[in-house]
Amino acid sequence: MSEHSSSFMAKSTIKAADLDHRRKVNFNIGKYNASVPLGKKQFTDVHLARERAKNIKWRAIEKLDEHLLQFEANLTKRGGKVIWAEDAKQAVEAVLKICKAKNCKTVVKSKSMVTEEIHLNDHLEEHGIESVETDLGEYIQQLDGEPPYHIVTPAMHKSREDIAKLFAEKLHVPSNLSAEQLTLVARDVLREKYVQAEVGVTGANFILADIGGIAVSENEGNARLSNAFPKTHIVITGIEKVIPSMNDLALFWPLLATYGTGQWITSYNTIISGPRQPGEPDGPDEMYVILLDNGRTNILANERTRESLYCIRCGACLNACPVYKNIGGHAYETTYSGPIGAVITPQLKDMGEWKHLSYASSLCGNCTEVCAVKINLHEILLENRHDAVEKGTAPWGEKVAWKVWKQASLHRGMMNMGNQKLKNWMVNKVFKGWTTNRADLNFAGKTFNQMWREKEESKK
Repeated sequence: MSEHSSSFMAKSTIKAADLDHRRKVNFNIGKYNASVPLGKKQFTDVHLARERAKNIKWRAIEKLDEHLLQFEANLTKRGGKVIWAEDAKQAVEAVLKICKAKNCKTVVKSKSMVTEEIHLNDHLEEHGIESVETDLGEYIQQLDGEPPYHIVTPAMHKSREDIAKLFAEKLHVPSNLSAEQLTLVARDVLREKYVQAEVGVTGANFILADIGGIAVSENEGNARLSNAFPKTHIVITGIEKVIPSMNDLALFWPLLATYGTGQWITSYNTIISGPRQPGEPDGPDEMYVILLDNGRTNILANERTRESLYCIRCGACLNACPVYKNIGGHAYETTYSGPIGAVITPQLKDMGEWKHLSYASSLCGNCTEVCAVKINLHEILLENRHDAVEKGTAPWGEKVAWKVWKQASLHRGMMNMGNQKLKNWMVNKVFKGWTTNRADLNFAGKTFNQMWREKEESKK
């Protein structure tokens, strides 16, 4: 068992028994579940919309190289600069190089999972650069020294009382503030940072190949402020975010809003296609787009798991997953949690170290059922398990157990061998993998084969 697997088992065991944690998570997911059906009403046929979105992403990923080169050419025409980063180290080094050239002391950053993936804040702070999260949920997590808990709602596991207590400790405000007052406190602090920052960093919900732009969806306006106030705007995005045309946003923006938060459309939807142009009153003087691979081409090369790159990061699969709802996001110990995290993390990182996430699933298929772009998530989880076995990452005891099980399943005599007590002892005491975290298996007194033979013999 890997170090990450052992830690996951320990943390998930604790969280599964934490009823207060489960209450907070289920309360917030309950509000999400009440909103999504309202958002779906905007679609005449929501299943057809999802199917069309999947087809668009299929075309985008199958010609990923062409679309990315088209994006680079079009952005460059408008004065933007594209940086290709093979891994997290190259991406971080590119950001640090830009910041040092601008003599940057403060960075304002809008919500971005890819910057969490490369641990950008930690690296900036190591070099004496203050990095401030401007999304309210991300800001709360940053104050508490925690990574995001959820892809869309970073502080989902915190109640208003938890946040009020945190603000009282860190920002020295009264501990009995309402949700609206807490929001205003954060806004007052963050607004000062926008005008101080030399560099603004954002992610991108979509890369628009045909116009050389990026599209950003948000509900607070922080991304707009983060790229408009500072003189330099840095976009960091995964290469899989590309879509062929700006016109495709007419489908993707409503889908992302509905499956992300239950809205018809998010409050602020912005297209940025370069730095400030001649005659324009505002915007950054320079714009850089860092296109990050960091293992994504590993997924691209695998035809069976490639469709996981279609993900638009709506977070719907997390909210639907019975495992996630019980153990939460932090137990996964990776940037992307829940079903989509369990699918892509072993492929982005090391299969041997992270294969356990593909087993953190009931395989109920609910994640696939709710996916905005119809990714077959539960089937890819099985593919990951298959890949793990093919790559020889299974421990010796597991291999032996499955070989015994296979032989018993293939030979009726072995299935019928022994009585109920012996079979229960063999499975529950000798092979303990199943019963470590589950109730004991209890075999029937007779197999179906034995009962059928007795029935047929009684007819004679």
